[in-house]
Amino acid sequence: MKKIFISICCVLCFCIIPLSSTTQTNFAKADNSMTAKSYILVDYNSGEVLEENNADEKLPITSMVKMMTLLLTFEEMDKGNLDLNTKITTTENASGMGGSQVFIDPYVTYSAEQLIKSVIMASANDASVALAEHISGSEETFVKKMNEKAKSLGMSNTLYANCTGLPEPEQYSSARDVSILMNELLKHDVYFKYSTIWMDELVHPSGRKTELVNTNKLTRYYKGCDAGKTGSTSEAGYCLCASAKRGDMRLISVVIGAKTGQDRFNESAELFNYGFANFENKNIVSSNESLGKIEVKKAKINEVDYYAEKSFYGLCKKGDDDAFKTEINIDKSVSAPLKSGDKIGTITVIKDGQVKEEINIIVKDDVNVISYRDSIKKIASNW
Repeated sequence: MKKIFISICCVLCFCIIPLSSTTQTNFAKADNSMTAKSYILVDYNSGEVLEENNADEKLPITSMVKMMTLLLTFEEMDKGNLDLNTKITTTENASGMGGSQVFIDPYVTYSAEQLIKSVIMASANDASVALAEHISGSEETFVKKMNEKAKSLGMSNTLYANCTGLPEPEQYSSARDVSILMNELLKHDVYFKYSTIWMDELVHPSGRKTELVNTNKLTRYYKGCDAGKTGSTSEAGYCLCASAKRGDMRLISVVIGAKTGQDRFNESAELFNYGFANFENKNIVSSNESLGKIEVKKAKINEVDYYAEKSFYGLCKKGDDDAFKTEINIDKSVSAPLKSGDKIGTITVIKDGQVKEEINIIVKDDVNVISYRDSIKKIASNW
């Protein structure tokens, strides 16, 4: 019954909000209607900025700090130091965290999955600290890792003081840096396992239950939104970093310091609407399609197909079909033997006279040297 009541309240709140769930066209750029102190809209594939305002200003970002906590947690999973079934014993320090929490008990064990889900969905401070303490022994040591990671990602306007986003005088970031962080977070598939869940519950070891409701309402009300992290304090205002994908295009929006909780969702939706209405990602180079054939000297076969080593998606304005050009350069003399993945040239992607990417051209199959017997047969056949 409680779940039904919460759902009804959420629906009523959004009935008066024009959050578009369908693609519209010709949206104007964000203007003075934006209440946020800082914002940015970035194309995920290319990293190009579509819209920004005060994107490098150092500001408190509250619970969006937890995105770095999650990133480091997922990297520990990649290293094999942690998995979803890992049992984590909580401390009194973790269970005593204020602010948003899931009321974990001290000195009991939860699975890493329970704590990760609580951070992603409910922005739980207590679960964040429990993860940090398990990974690094203490929150202080974990925070050092957070700052080291931020530096390695080029987040030059970021300084972390805790793993939760609870107010600290010397803790800040910027809209651009938060977009960089989200870009990294989206590379981990495990994140999406929980980011789109709307309602769930945490069952504590004692049998007690805590309801989890996703703090990012756009995952429910904006078409294509499958990721996000909210945050709010009286000092920082209302914040949201979100990501939405439609077709081949994924966008990342960051809003910092909006006036109200609803403003952050509306203004994020406004940024997404502008991006999806006016831009598109085109598959300029596909690694799955042959670029052509080339003669290989001393080979058992006369010709071999060659491919781009990786695909390239280019951002351009809708209707601009000639935005990108490609130049293919193949080595003048290609001889056997060749192994799958061997480079035989490059393909250069150019936009507005600037090189956007250089991609290796490779062969996908081994090419063996022609044997003496095969050579004789080939000569006889030609004769």
